[in-house]
Amino acid sequence: MAAVRRLAGETIPIDVARRLALNAQGFADPPPSGRVDVRQIRRVVARVGVLQVDSVNVVCRSHYLPLFARLGAYSRATLDRMAWGRGERELFEHFWGHKASLLPMGAYPLLRWRMRVAEQQVWDAALDPELAVPWSVVAGMQRLSAERPGLVDEVLAVVTERGPVTAGEASPDGLRRKRTDPDPDPSTGRMWNWQDAKIAMEYLFCTGQVAIAGRRNFERLYDLTERVLPAAVLARPELDADEARRELVRISARSLGVATARELCGAGGGHFPLPTATAKRVIGELVETGELVPVRVEGVSQQSYLWSAAEDRPVRARALLSPFDTLIWNRDRTQRLFDFFYRISIYTPAAQRVHGYYVLPFLLGDRLVARVDLKADRRESALVVPTVTAEPGVPDGEIVEPLAAELELMARWLELDRVLIKAPGDLGRSLSQAV
Repeated sequence: MAAVRRLAGETIPIDVARRLALNAQGFADPPPSGRVDVRQIRRVVARVGVLQVDSVNVVCRSHYLPLFARLGAYSRATLDRMAWGRGERELFEHFWGHKASLLPMGAYPLLRWRMRVAEQQVWDAALDPELAVPWSVVAGMQRLSAERPGLVDEVLAVVTERGPVTAGEASPDGLRRKRTDPDPDPSTGRMWNWQDAKIAMEYLFCTGQVAIAGRRNFERLYDLTERVLPAAVLARPELDADEARRELVRISARSLGVATARELCGAGGGHFPLPTATAKRVIGELVETGELVPVRVEGVSQQSYLWSAAEDRPVRARALLSPFDTLIWNRDRTQRLFDFFYRISIYTPAAQRVHGYYVLPFLLGDRLVARVDLKADRRESALVVPTVTAEPGVPDGEIVEPLAAELELMARWLELDRVLIKAPGDLGRSLSQAV
């Protein structure tokens, strides 16, 4: 189906806006019928823009789940090789996107200007809010410049000689200690402790001198950037800041389909957050070129922008969504598009949780129809469902069979022997019978 043609100022019905978002995210495409290969993984990553990385491992690491939601069972080892393999990797990890994320290698040249000027912000925190160097790095480097002016060079020397290494191993005495030894002074920041080495390493990471080469038990391993990223990528010319910003907003717009300015590039909600004034200017430039079309979305008071090549095809999806999936990571947008109030509960005290601990929304067709609390019990080799809750107005009978099928597929993908339904109530009992 061809791209949707809309006039500036037109109002888009909410069900159409929802389909536009799902199409942009790849949910209108049927899952592969055979073995999933690198090309299909590459295509999904390009569509979603980024894969957010999170340490929570209740089901599996979050960056694996968006691919499963769109492709079904695939090899997680393939994604690992694309991101952290020894060969010609295709993804890189950074926080210059939406939090800590895996990004396509083609995005690296778009972020180099941020790395280049990040060094200035360490010494002038008010320089540019767009750079968003973590305050712990800014404050830490200002302290270290007075107390340990040579530490950054020493850490870089260790990386050069021994990389890839963890931040702790990169401290001058870190390599002489066992990895299981505690930090000699984890609270004061004095001496050559691991906290100081971590600050120095994060500074080198912000400025592009080192890159994340891999992970050991999910702890970052750092190495010189030229030993991590393909030479062809590093050889590409750096884009000027304005050109890079426009391309970053294009990536977000293609991934979202239709979105407000805040959803496109706002702090906390966009793929590549920009300050409000900068975002307004860049969006205006893309409106002038016709790449973004100003529209209204039914029920949304803010101005929305339609990606000019957005498609509106029927959506027959069936997917369990990670809390950090690009479709739903902006909770306000999720509520507007799907009438689905969603908050992650892992930081909520147990007595105050409503739907469970690690709750995944269940997408069926073009609606979010249920909330499924999940846990991978590897000792019992079971995918456990402590609770499951249908959305108001959604009959249990509409959910049971497709959800059972998705749970069984996920269990096999995670190499678990069974699905164990512990959820109480009629829906839980029906689901238990179905699996």
